[in-house]
Amino acid sequence: MTKTLQGVVHGKVIELAEDLGLSEGQKVDVTVRVRETNSEWGQGILRSAGAMAPYWTDEDDRILDEIEQERRRPSTREIPE
Repeated sequence: MTKTLQGVVHGKVIELAEDLGLSEGQKVDVTVRVRETNSEWGQGILRSAGAMAPYWTDEDDRILDEIEQERRRPSTREIPE
C-alpha cells in the first residue's frame, strides 16, 4: 500500500493530518518531501520572471506593444442617430 498524506513536524514526530488506518506497531517505510509554503500572492510570477529572456525577440516586443495599444483603445462605439 502506498499513501500520500500531509503532516507537520514536531521534533522527531510527524503529526499526520489524517489516520493512516494501520495497526499500532505496524512497521512502515517513510519518504519525506518538504512542501512549498504558501507564499504571498504574486511571488510565483516573480520567481519565473526572466525564464523566456534567452528566447525573447524584438518581434515579441512589437506584438506585446500592439496588444497594449489595442487594450487602451475605447471599447465603446457611437450609436447612429
